[in-house]
Amino acid sequence: MSRFDDSAPQGATRPGMPRTNSAAPQRPTRPGMSRTASGMLIPGDAGKVVEVPVSGSSISDAAALMHNLSLSPSMKERRSSRNSFGTSLPIPRSPRQSRLGLKRPALSQDILASQVQDMSKEKVEAAKNMAFAFDIDGVLAHGTEPIQEARQALKMLNGDNELGIKIPYILLTNGGGKTEEARCKQLSEILEAPISTQQFIQSHTPMQALAEYYETVLVCGGEGYKVREVAETYGFKHVVHPKDIMAWDPTISPWGTFSEEDRADAKPRDFSKMKFDAILVFADSRDYATDFQIIIDLLLSDNGKLLTRAEDPENSGIPIYFSQGDFVFATAHKGPARLTQGAFRIAIEAQYKAATGVELERIVYGKPERATYTYADEVLKNWMEEIHNENRLPKNVYMIGDNPQSDIVGGNMYGWNTCLVRTGVYQGKEGENDTNNPANFGVFDHVMDAVKAAVRKELGHDFEFKWNPKVNPVLGTEGSSAVE
Repeated sequence: MSRFDDSAPQGATRPGMPRTNSAAPQRPTRPGMSRTASGMLIPGDAGKVVEVPVSGSSISDAAALMHNLSLSPSMKERRSSRNSFGTSLPIPRSPRQSRLGLKRPALSQDILASQVQDMSKEKVEAAKNMAFAFDIDGVLAHGTEPIQEARQALKMLNGDNELGIKIPYILLTNGGGKTEEARCKQLSEILEAPISTQQFIQSHTPMQALAEYYETVLVCGGEGYKVREVAETYGFKHVVHPKDIMAWDPTISPWGTFSEEDRADAKPRDFSKMKFDAILVFADSRDYATDFQIIIDLLLSDNGKLLTRAEDPENSGIPIYFSQGDFVFATAHKGPARLTQGAFRIAIEAQYKAATGVELERIVYGKPERATYTYADEVLKNWMEEIHNENRLPKNVYMIGDNPQSDIVGGNMYGWNTCLVRTGVYQGKEGENDTNNPANFGVFDHVMDAVKAAVRKELGHDFEFKWNPKVNPVLGTEGSSAVE
């Protein structure tokens, strides 16, 4: 199985990466920070966070797609990171604690399940040694509409099976834009299954580690001001939303939208006196004109100060982080998949290159970036401790996704078993794998088919996907039971 290529030396200049101006003055480095080849400050303190090496080419997607745009570029020849830096990405040391309680089965069923498991130790061990990582959009739901087979799959994994055992799973999505608590509450209602924040990773969840390094940040994307709440929950001290800047100076975005509702919740200040440390794109923009303008203003500014313009932006800019790199994603729309944050990023890259003549250095989290998968390992281990009191990583992890370019590529590179479903971005013919980014475990009509195939491989073809309320563990057969 191919893995992430970590051979690129840290800080090395690669083809397509702007060269350092050796004559440019070097600003002092803050504690816990390091500098890129061009002198930009990014996190570099291994003492506070788990850091994950970034690999691959720094050539921007804008350059690759500018004249030959493809909705499905192959990753065969570039199974590497979308990131610009040969350095490292920080991720949190431990996942967020859950604020949602888990529903437990009736006590009588719990007792019977425990007895059944005592008599089926080999199957129990196998059940604990497998786990699932589910994408959400196009796999479990379309927007706020559930995929019915997903409800069945989660019910079975939550204990409605012949052993009455919870089979570990996490949700690993490139979606975002609201707090983990709010998203888990919404998903629990949609999927009719308890989803805990301890088993949930959205695109910007690992980016909470950046709060250790940056105090004043511009946070973009999502509905209303929800991403501001997300960033504040993560611990960023000074969070600015583009609408805050619009409230201070409406002329900053000639074609932007700014409603009375926006004004009511905006927090205007004199932003000409504020120094921004970084730009964080947490979710899809709802006002491209404003977000484009303010992001470009800051990227071209003198050390993160609005209303200024650097003589050499390459050596005076601030870093920009994108929570994920997907170009399209599955929605309730019945036609082709819709554009998402990757398209926004490519547009920013093209604007920056047009203005400066050089490639934009940027950092991307989310699938298929390695940082997200390393963090997923930590979440899986902690979830195993939550449901089975064993802090360890299951041996066989199955990634079930609908997007070959993120779900499948990332899972393949990380050594997971990958399952491609036909209910989202991927719309290939029945049984036909994606040509450029094939799933190594197979292609399935929907998530329940993928889950059944994986469980049968690990637990046997005779495994029953439903709890039998009349099971009698003493006799080893069906019979009278306290559970009816």
